[in-house]
Amino acid sequence: MILPETDPDLVARFRQDAAHYPGGHAAGVARPRTVEEIAQILAPLRTTAPHKGEPYRVLVVGAQSSLTGGATPFGDVVLSTERLTSLRVESDRVRAGAGVTLQAVQDALAVSGRWLPPVPTYLGATAGGAVATCAAGAATFKYGTVRPWVHGLTVVLANGEVLELERGQRHASTLVSLPSLRMPDVPKCSAGYFIAPEMDLVDLFIGSEGTLGIVAEVVFRTAAQPAARCHALVPVSDEEAGIRLVTELRAAAQQTWCTRDPLGIDISAIEHLDARSIAMVREDGVDRKLEIALPSGAGIILLIELELASRASSAELWRQLETARDAVGVDSPLRRFCALLDRHGALDDAEIALPDDTTRAAAFAELREAVPAGVNRRVALAQQQIDPGIYKTAADMIVPFDRFADMMRTCRGLFAERGLDLAVWGHISDGNVHPNLIPTSADDVTKGQEAILALGDAVVAMGGSPLAEHGVGRNPIKQELLRRLYGSAGIDAMRVLKLSLDPHGILAPGVIFPAQWSRAR
Repeated sequence: MILPETDPDLVARFRQDAAHYPGGHAAGVARPRTVEEIAQILAPLRTTAPHKGEPYRVLVVGAQSSLTGGATPFGDVVLSTERLTSLRVESDRVRAGAGVTLQAVQDALAVSGRWLPPVPTYLGATAGGAVATCAAGAATFKYGTVRPWVHGLTVVLANGEVLELERGQRHASTLVSLPSLRMPDVPKCSAGYFIAPEMDLVDLFIGSEGTLGIVAEVVFRTAAQPAARCHALVPVSDEEAGIRLVTELRAAAQQTWCTRDPLGIDISAIEHLDARSIAMVREDGVDRKLEIALPSGAGIILLIELELASRASSAELWRQLETARDAVGVDSPLRRFCALLDRHGALDDAEIALPDDTTRAAAFAELREAVPAGVNRRVALAQQQIDPGIYKTAADMIVPFDRFADMMRTCRGLFAERGLDLAVWGHISDGNVHPNLIPTSADDVTKGQEAILALGDAVVAMGGSPLAEHGVGRNPIKQELLRRLYGSAGIDAMRVLKLSLDPHGILAPGVIFPAQWSRAR
């Protein structure tokens, strides 16, 4: 039998995740090396915690990069996947232990010219964590979330039973009774349990945040890397103009995918930063450090990834850029892309990093990452200098793209009418944004939460999801958004599903649902 380690220094490493959710504490840490060891930890359901007479509660963690508190323990035994690190490339698939980082997965695939497209920005996250949260990255517009890329799973249930699953082999209804719930029709949604008619059993565990079973190993499908990529930083005068440009870029890319035109515009991702985000990177001097010129009139910055079907020399691509406005010239994806920007008055201020200019592409990415870092720093300073009751207050909303402009107007109105300082950035090509409050008082936090709940109601009414990425975790506002998305009856149905696999509430109590709902009554 594998017993948890209780060394104080070891336990201290696992008390907190990236959300800095307060009050984390653990009964011990188990670090299994094999599926069999996981089963040994979980099999004796009636094993009692010292002096409490209750079953152990088990919280699975990977990199603890959760932004929702979902990887913060509260008296649980932490089951760390850090020793589940087997990794093997198998033709067009890769088999990875739950503790393997996504960076290691990408590095292993790169040797054979392949990659895993849907990974999130943070490549220190683990394979198991990506599955547990149904992770999604910048390229969701073209490649979707992690879900369709998961070919197989090894899962250990709360009773120690091991399931070896392969997509297409077994329906979820052979294991559990599925409730009748309607999922939002959006590219990404990490809101409780995924439910669909005739769904595959593999899909039941993706996005379940470790509450239905422990993912020990993942088999991912992979794709051939694009021949080349260009990255563009495109300032636009205002948000409405930016949305019009993105609308045309999306349509052009979708046409390219349908026609397979090698000269077509093939966009995999469009990120955006709003005017407050731009002001913040200026305040912090990030633009000067990176030597990125941000025009004073820019109301939005678009960061665009353009894939090329063939690799031309840098000299040839430079010629295409220099002659982009000429009446004659060699037709190419880059030339068409520049022509589209020009039609929207966005070409003059655009900066394009060609495939060989990886340093400049990295600078664009660093500019984007400076925005959430800037917000987090401001929140921490306000907490230290103004009021300890101040903490990070943010949302993660997605709507069908044709409702994106409506969502943004609603979002800005809700925060403005409460007098709140707001920065918004996100994955505009998916219709997904991250509204973040920049608070100056604890009262701002309360008002910000009110605005987020009101925005969540509006997003649901637009056919979207108020929980696009990262899951629900322990965050009470996100748990309330989940209830507003599916209603109390829908949440009760999900709870019944959980208890059918975990009747004693062994796995991740308080994650997704309030802690008191985690075991049978």
